[in-house]
Amino acid sequence: MGYVRNDIAKIKWDKQLLGIKGSRGIGKSTLIRQYIKRTYGTEAGEALYCVADGIYFSNHTLLELAEKFHAHGGQHLFIDEIHKYVNWSRELKEINDLYPDLKVTFSGSSLLDILNADADLSLRALSFRMYGLSFREFLNIKKGIQLQSHTLDEILSSADEICAEINDICHPLQYFDEYLKFGYFPFYDGDSDEYHDRLENVVNYIIEQELPMIQSVDIANIRKIKAMLLFLSDNVPYEVNIAKLSSYLQMNKLTVLSYLSSLHRAELITLLYSDINTVGKMQKPNKILMHDTNLLSMLNRNYDIRTMRECFAVNQLTSAHHTVEYAGKHGNFRVDGDTLLEICEKCKNFTQIAGIPNSYIFADEMDYPIGKKLPLYMLGFMY
Repeated sequence: MGYVRNDIAKIKWDKQLLGIKGSRGIGKSTLIRQYIKRTYGTEAGEALYCVADGIYFSNHTLLELAEKFHAHGGQHLFIDEIHKYVNWSRELKEINDLYPDLKVTFSGSSLLDILNADADLSLRALSFRMYGLSFREFLNIKKGIQLQSHTLDEILSSADEICAEINDICHPLQYFDEYLKFGYFPFYDGDSDEYHDRLENVVNYIIEQELPMIQSVDIANIRKIKAMLLFLSDNVPYEVNIAKLSSYLQMNKLTVLSYLSSLHRAELITLLYSDINTVGKMQKPNKILMHDTNLLSMLNRNYDIRTMRECFAVNQLTSAHHTVEYAGKHGNFRVDGDTLLEICEKCKNFTQIAGIPNSYIFADEMDYPIGKKLPLYMLGFMY
């Protein structure tokens, strides 16, 4: 309970059927148990927490558990790792029908598709997406401080005041490089080698277990998917050449596109398109980045700092629920359809986005903004 993320206040825990999605290792289980302790205390009775791959479920069903719990006065059932339970959506629907006064909260992989599950949960279940730590949250944990979050609009319009507020409390640039390498997943304790080992375990679990289990990926292609991830980490930001990639992996183009989509949904890479509203199911992306800077640092120790900047910007924007599109030659990214961002080093000028309305530069190695050139670290304060 030493640090509780703001997500705990954003989640609508009173919903009868609530799903919490997110990548492995970003803190879903911890947040659920924090909520239980804060709301129900430690006495048995009203709340029950279980893990869907526990040995209990080798000869019992979720429905049996819910029936017994409800009969003993239970009010709120929490089921972790729901994707590891076969036919989870059908049993949740039945529990929802039979016990309308029982609240059920379940968590699962970022690959979990609640809206298109076997049973129709789209009108029943509320879905909440969790992400890794923002730069702001990392600073709060590391320094024991309480820096506030700001919307992108607030950052663009009040950068001077926000930077002054932040720098009065701490010097963010002092910790920025550490966050880029070790700050996104909430299990860093100062041992960089152990952190990267744990992160590699997360990646292996997602590829070896979750992709075959949830996405029906052929196990025979696991090694090729890992090869694809390493290839991309060495070449990001990757201006996509599907023919070259399929030749390298010795797989047909449709399979490559399918696996790219799966890696994107698994939050291992980020696919960027020039127009997100017209993206077809098998359309190739315009650009590929690693999903977060920690993955890039772990997979490619010789990463380019320009790539790291772009990866940070896109990760923090998408984690704050903004849409990000590839902008091509006019800036790096278009955010929410109308804001153009150039991500660069401190010395970069406005030539590339000159005369374009609603355009900004976010630059590395800056403490304070200079006009419409803002410190890059500010994008880490949106959630």
